[in-house]
Amino acid sequence: MHLTNIARLALRVAAALLIWSIAFGQSTSSPSQTAGTGGQSSPRFDGKWLTKLSCPAKGNTEGYTWQFSSVIQNNNLRGERGTAGEPGYLLIEGKIAEDGSAKLSATGIVASRQYARGVLAHKGEEYGYNVKAKFQDTEGTGTRDTGLGIVGRPCTFDFTKQRATQQ
Repeated sequence: MHLTNIARLALRVAAALLIWSIAFGQSTSSPSQTAGTGGQSSPRFDGKWLTKLSCPAKGNTEGYTWQFSSVIQNNNLRGERGTAGEPGYLLIEGKIAEDGSAKLSATGIVASRQYARGVLAHKGEEYGYNVKAKFQDTEGTGTRDTGLGIVGRPCTFDFTKQRATQQ
């Protein structure tokens, strides 16, 4: 009789997992159908974006501004500047919530000591920080997490959605 209870529990767990996997698989693999969008629905922020990063001068460290392309797909942002693995490379990525809020992760490789803060910030060294961002339909802003403020500086991000080109 005890074995029967274990078997029933195993069947319930298996059934629950099967139902969950079917429901989850349908929600992520087939987009919902909507009128007026060619039959496909896409998350509100999806598209190509221009990203502008501005870091002011602080102490002996010079300021700089970078502009680079980013893409949002399924509300996941990914932007790259430079060549992966080389000095001057920056990768910013993260998930954007439905309300437009995002905690993005930035990782990179120092290009020049002249523009990097910190005792260990030398050309070729890796670095990383978080970005708190807020997106609207066609624009967004973000600020770098400065930590304790000793090493970091208040860098800002501006995101501008690019118009889709007609094909």
